[in-house]
Amino acid sequence: MARTVWHSTVGKKTVMAVSGVIMLLYLVAHMIGNLKIYFGAGEFSHYAHWLRTVGEPFMHYEWTLWLIRIVLVVAVVAHATAAYQLSRRDIRARPSKYVHSKPRASYATRTMRWGGIILGLFLVWHILDLTTGTVHPGGFQEGHPYQNVVDTFSTWYGNVVYIVAMLALGLHIRHGFWSAAQTLGVGSRARDRTLKIIADALALLLMAGFIAVPVGVMTKVVS
Repeated sequence: MARTVWHSTVGKKTVMAVSGVIMLLYLVAHMIGNLKIYFGAGEFSHYAHWLRTVGEPFMHYEWTLWLIRIVLVVAVVAHATAAYQLSRRDIRARPSKYVHSKPRASYATRTMRWGGIILGLFLVWHILDLTTGTVHPGGFQEGHPYQNVVDTFSTWYGNVVYIVAMLALGLHIRHGFWSAAQTLGVGSRARDRTLKIIADALALLLMAGFIAVPVGVMTKVVS
């Protein structure tokens, strides 16, 4: 049954929708945690330490964090794989160009594919920068997340990469939220307007929340 569902177009869209919701919930929580940087190094470091001790003593140190990471990796891989396969299926179904030009899609719709690629590349860079410290500027300090964030956003390229990725994220969420609602049966003609308003609000909230961190460093509010 699982194989049959996965090979169907509806099944792949459902996988994209469910994995997208999982990632969206994580992004909301991640944004709230990031904004703790405005309360100072002590508060931010305490939050980072708390992430590693969630569930203790039932869960061992970092077990809950690794469980979250595993779920997110599965969600990202499933989302990207389903998106790629649906895209290839769509191309095979339309091998010839349309005789008449198609109606112009929204900017978010037309950029979903390359926006996903940008976000995928950003995710790799973000991990190498603030998790492993491989490409981190100024010398990565294990156990000092506040200083590591300040170091990253004290460079022009760190700000450019992050802000461009967050703009792509906003466009991705704006279209993806509405699309997931349709796939999961939540959407309807009567609810379309409300769902689009929620999608716009979520996209704007997450963009503003994430971008507030590099802006805080650039303006020396966070230093």
